[in-house]
Amino acid sequence: MSQPLHTVLRSASKEVVIGSDKPFCVIGERINPTGRRIFQEQLRAGDLSAIERDVAAQVAGGANVLDVNMGVPLTDEAELLVKAIKLVQSLTDLPICIDSSVVEALEAGLAAYQGRALVNSITAEDERMEQILPLVKKYDAAVVALPNDHDEIPMEADKRIELTEKIVRVATQEYGIAIEDIVIDPLAMPIGADPTVGRTALETIQRIHERWGLNMTCGASNVSFGMPGRHALNATWLPMAMTVGMTSAIMDARTPQIVEAVRAADLMLGNDEWGMAWIANHRAKLAAEKAAQEAAAAGIA
Repeated sequence: MSQPLHTVLRSASKEVVIGSDKPFCVIGERINPTGRRIFQEQLRAGDLSAIERDVAAQVAGGANVLDVNMGVPLTDEAELLVKAIKLVQSLTDLPICIDSSVVEALEAGLAAYQGRALVNSITAEDERMEQILPLVKKYDAAVVALPNDHDEIPMEADKRIELTEKIVRVATQEYGIAIEDIVIDPLAMPIGADPTVGRTALETIQRIHERWGLNMTCGASNVSFGMPGRHALNATWLPMAMTVGMTSAIMDARTPQIVEAVRAADLMLGNDEWGMAWIANHRAKLAAEKAAQEAAAAGIA
């Protein structure tokens, strides 16, 4: 593609643009009850206070967008998702990625959201696209799409490209969705389970970028699942993916090692003009450290 595609997301008052010529978009993953037993129990009891803490931590960590998932068993997910979205929007002006496998919950969340959301997600399965793409169009959203179907998660790059082609064709031609509003997840798989999956994902990213120029995202922590030293692996994987076309990731914005790695890659790839963001972040970090030291010294005194 001669001109980079721009996926525009908005809250009520803030716009974030995802593109290969823009700084990497950090989508904070924390507002998700999966694997968080205490958080699930709190949500079932109607206690949303952990969301407030998660929002604050991710904003402080440098997130650009916040993923919101309320998939808690034995709850009304649609109702809970609407409450969470309204709460998040009262706390921050960052745009939201509405994350649910339940179609009714997605529609309720989109109806309640003030802005232009990112929907997470569809696959290349016909039924899934038929259910969700009309909502994406109706609410003028963007959508994350995974190139897998009802048969399998393909392990070969060729099959992922074939399914990406299907998604692009169906979304643009049958539902009238702009190509820039399709964000592909190239399927980053756990490197600990198969040492070839990293190369396959990188090949997939590069081929998608070269053929369509589509923006891409992934669940960054998938790569390191089951391995020790996960922060180091994620902080290595994301800059490598950025060099071949990855433009965003659903990731832990509370982890400085990973966020700093993608911001350094932004600088190296020319997406941080004159290093101004890097310099500003460095100065803010030094100021925070100095303030903490002074506070500690005052406490001792």
